[in-house]
Amino acid sequence: MLAQQVLARTVGRRRLVRITAPLLIVLPGLATLSSPATGEESRPNVLFLIADDLNNSVGCYGHALVQTPNLDRLARRGVRFERAYCQFPLCGPSRNSLLTGLYPNSSGILTNGTIFRQTIPQHRSLPHALRLQGYFAARVGKLYHYNVPTSIGTNGHDDPGSWELELNPAGCDRLLEEPDIFSLVPGRFGGTLSWYASPRDDLLHTDGLLASDAAWVLERCARDASRPFFLAVGFYRPHTPYVSPAKYYALYPPEQMPLVAGVAEDQQDVPAPALASRQQVQDDMTDALRQQAVQAYFASVTFMDAQVGRVLDALDRNGLADNTIVIFTSDHGYHLGEHGLWQKMSLFEESARVPLIIAAPGIGQSGTSVPAPVGLVDVYPTLAELCRIDPPADLQGQSLVPMLTDSTAAGRGWALSQVTRGKDDQRTFGFSLRTPRWRYTEWDEGAQGRELYDHEQDPRELTNLANDPVQAEQVAALSQQLRAAVAATYPPSGTIPELRTGTWAPNLTAP
Repeated sequence: MLAQQVLARTVGRRRLVRITAPLLIVLPGLATLSSPATGEESRPNVLFLIADDLNNSVGCYGHALVQTPNLDRLARRGVRFERAYCQFPLCGPSRNSLLTGLYPNSSGILTNGTIFRQTIPQHRSLPHALRLQGYFAARVGKLYHYNVPTSIGTNGHDDPGSWELELNPAGCDRLLEEPDIFSLVPGRFGGTLSWYASPRDDLLHTDGLLASDAAWVLERCARDASRPFFLAVGFYRPHTPYVSPAKYYALYPPEQMPLVAGVAEDQQDVPAPALASRQQVQDDMTDALRQQAVQAYFASVTFMDAQVGRVLDALDRNGLADNTIVIFTSDHGYHLGEHGLWQKMSLFEESARVPLIIAAPGIGQSGTSVPAPVGLVDVYPTLAELCRIDPPADLQGQSLVPMLTDSTAAGRGWALSQVTRGKDDQRTFGFSLRTPRWRYTEWDEGAQGRELYDHEQDPRELTNLANDPVQAEQVAALSQQLRAAVAATYPPSGTIPELRTGTWAPNLTAP
């Protein structure tokens, strides 16, 4: 009966989706926009897969415990970016930066509640630009920001201009199981550590329904190849609440889950703003609860990976793989106790770093790894080049195509991430520059602290070298480089003046 109820909701959902242009019918007047190219002029399809709150706890990134066989096989047929970083470790700012190709200081989005049409209404998002130049653009699940879990099954903070087809499934995790979910704060799930080992099958969960819907779209795209497609699939896991079928929990016995040691010692040389994302309720967790939380997170990662596999299987089954670029990433990283932190909104490696895999048929050597630092802001110009579309002139990322073809290419040579602390008139900025060797961070232009970590010697970022006299010249050089990078993230015309009221932007001078 439960399966019938959920499937009935699924059927109803497909009847009610908003479709601005039919998938299988070319409307009168559309032919000049979307006439299929042939021969050498044909353009690749794009399958864009994004997880929610996924760090680099992924097998192909060297994690010793987490099982991700489907992401691993995607990495074997594509290029894995070893040092990829989000531009703002929070869902809304990061996703808008990725989809607009602009840094948060130019998109105007520093919080979850703003959409880019409120700040830069004339800008063309990545899927919008593809649509205007002949692509069929469809979304399944979460691409722009959603309040999870309350917005599951809705359009959330979506941009209607970006898509022709939108599918918003809601499964048992949203519709039936919330009363059974454990939370550190009862009744709160989205921003609080919470989890549940579900007795129900994959196909009844929201991410399972997402994969089914994605396969449904791919089947129809295969039937009518008159236009290339951009299909974006946004999974909700491993975002809290960590709800996944119990069989995935069984892969990770809680007593075997790793705990972070030496937190108090680690925090001694860290500026206060770097730890401002801490929550007291998380500080008060027992070791047993910490291990249960890690178990639940890893289970959700493997569950999400299984759904990725179902979408990749559908791509292969429908004969689309040979002409489809597949991209997998996450909106930002995630802490599991490192530095005493959980979840996101820090500028440490665990929060800022993301997985990024690009499999572009015929481009680059399969199974290679790119060591150069890159950002999610680089995805838009990369796809614009691969899909041969004209992007907006003001994109701020770099194309990663040279790195796809030559994994040793240096590219820009750094990635920039930022967060804010405080609100409104009291808001200050933190910016972090990641180079191949160093992470250098300034809080409020250095007035509230600096951090320097040597990743050759200290990949866990345990020793802050910013005040070490031996590193004074290195700090000065990285500070100058950081400030030049930050200055370039603002729109040249100053069209978003509210961002200029922060303590950072008015005084971009070297110390």
